[in-house]
Amino acid sequence: MIYQFYEWHLLRNLDSIPQVICFMISDAEMENDPKHIRHIISWCLEISEKVRRKDPQNIGISEIIIHISTQRPYTKPQYLSYIYELSDLATVHLHYDDTSETFGTGISVTIAIGKSGREEISDAIQSMADNNVAPEDVTTDVLEKYLTFSHTPDCVIKTGGAHLVDFLIWQSVYSELFFLDLNWEKIRKIDLIRAFRDYQSRNRRFGA
Repeated sequence: MIYQFYEWHLLRNLDSIPQVICFMISDAEMENDPKHIRHIISWCLEISEKVRRKDPQNIGISEIIIHISTQRPYTKPQYLSYIYELSDLATVHLHYDDTSETFGTGISVTIAIGKSGREEISDAIQSMADNNVAPEDVTTDVLEKYLTFSHTPDCVIKTGGAHLVDFLIWQSVYSELFFLDLNWEKIRKIDLIRAFRDYQSRNRRFGA
């Protein structure tokens, strides 16, 4: 009962939440509780819906990105079955090794396992070279068209207190960063609400 009241209290003054959220976690965190990915996505949807009820003009959360860092990028993860089970909850865009697939219906959720931002940029440069793009024609807009991920997250949440990895290193340059000391499997709904309240309190300058 106290927990529910505290949750209501936190939500009461929450009026603005990020539209595109990126969670950065480790494969160890994912392996510790693979079912928790469903809880996180469900809580994001619940919070988004409550904010939208308060203000129908608020878009709410439109996309969730989850990056899972790993030291074994070419090994098929044991938790893949839990990701496939998200098909009833979200439209999942799954990337791991050289595999990319889309399945399910609902909110767009991109899950990238072991993808490096530096590799993504070098691959984009290689693709431009393969397509004979002249050096004088290379602009930021052209480069962005060759990137694997077009997402520009409003908020990046790093769990576990560890340092950031370089995923979306190009796309997240203006993202708001939130470091959560809790490991992924320990996150509760109120922890997400706190992160969103912190996001709401910030004055985004987009590099200005």
